[in-house]
Amino acid sequence: MMVVNELKAIYFIGLKDIKSYYFKPPNISWGILFPLAMALAFYLRNPTGMIDLVPGLLGMTLLFGATSMEAVVITFERRLGSFERLLLAPVSLEGVLMGKLLGGAFFGFIIALAIFILSLVFFSFPKLNPFLLFSSLVLSSIAFSGLGGFVSVAVKEVFEAQTLANLFRFPMIFLSGVFIPIETLPKPIQFISYFLPLTYSVESLRNSLFSSRHSIPTWISLLILFLFSSFFYSVSTWVLRKRLG
Repeated sequence: MMVVNELKAIYFIGLKDIKSYYFKPPNISWGILFPLAMALAFYLRNPTGMIDLVPGLLGMTLLFGATSMEAVVITFERRLGSFERLLLAPVSLEGVLMGKLLGGAFFGFIIALAIFILSLVFFSFPKLNPFLLFSSLVLSSIAFSGLGGFVSVAVKEVFEAQTLANLFRFPMIFLSGVFIPIETLPKPIQFISYFLPLTYSVESLRNSLFSSRHSIPTWISLLILFLFSSFFYSVSTWVLRKRLG
């Protein structure tokens, strides 16, 4: 019974965040327009290779969608005092944080799914693997939501959270194979790329759309995304517990 109540609390916390913060015009524009603008810039440079940008575009959309509010929501609610009120409910700190991350992951997944459906209007993916695509989208959205949650609990002010989030996000765009294949990057840069979650998101998405051989096997990419999700959740829980005393 306690487990059922905990799951209900997690669900309603996530639902509350989705209704309160997500699917608002600024978040939708940040989650969709920025990745599209970046992809368009590279398309203008190489118009014949647009289909190759689709996995990177989906990865960027997941990254910016899942962290759009997730990176600031806990900081924002702690400033207002509403986060502490959630802890008065019959739910654990781990459950509260999981509910928070659920909202960001769901938003990132839906936005990326919308981008993928739009891409089907312009491109054909004859080797599309729906199961692998779904798994990649889900695990990526959870991992990036976890990253946003970590950023949100690591700082005290909203502007600090936004700055820290961008410190993670923008380098990943250029180091994770979004626009340039990792194997063509200098060796020191490749080494850094393998420590970034977006790398494994893009690789798994690319394999799910084109079924081609890449530097990272698909099952390894999915496993590492799962490990990133667990790591960010565990560290966020530890940091939040320390901050709350």
